[in-house]
Amino acid sequence: MGKINLARVDDRLIHGQVMTKWTKGLGTNSVYVIDNATAADDFMKDIYISTNSTGGLRIKVYSAAEVGTQWQKDHFGDDKVVLVFKNIKEVLEALAAGLEIQTLNVGGIAKKSNTKFVIPTVALSEEDKNDLQKLHEQGIEIFFQTVPDSKKVAYQTDL
Repeated sequence: MGKINLARVDDRLIHGQVMTKWTKGLGTNSVYVIDNATAADDFMKDIYISTNSTGGLRIKVYSAAEVGTQWQKDHFGDDKVVLVFKNIKEVLEALAAGLEIQTLNVGGIAKKSNTKFVIPTVALSEEDKNDLQKLHEQGIEIFFQTVPDSKKVAYQTDL
């Protein structure tokens, strides 16, 4: 039976911090990219999947609905997975499609004009805050942390 080692929101998806810091020490053998746009773009999907050979980890790309369906089908087989979501909204979509997570790490969301920083690497919009509140109300533990050796900041409803 597969295992979700980490569910993370990081708008950069796969990059050095994910590949070298978060996957180490957890027995991870796969990274699943969860992004509706990437899953619908065969060229981008192939680019991510092709990193299998260089990183030593299996890379799969799913839409939010597909990852929920796959979890319900076989709990990710024998994969020990780090899930990397492009945004918070797609976490909610994946849960609605059947994915089950207990914790969510929010580690990288770039600053935009309508957002405010909650930690130096995470800037949230009001919509993001509302979506996090919905996840919190579902009993999911949410925390903000860039890399495993940086300070872990617990979610608070008054962000």
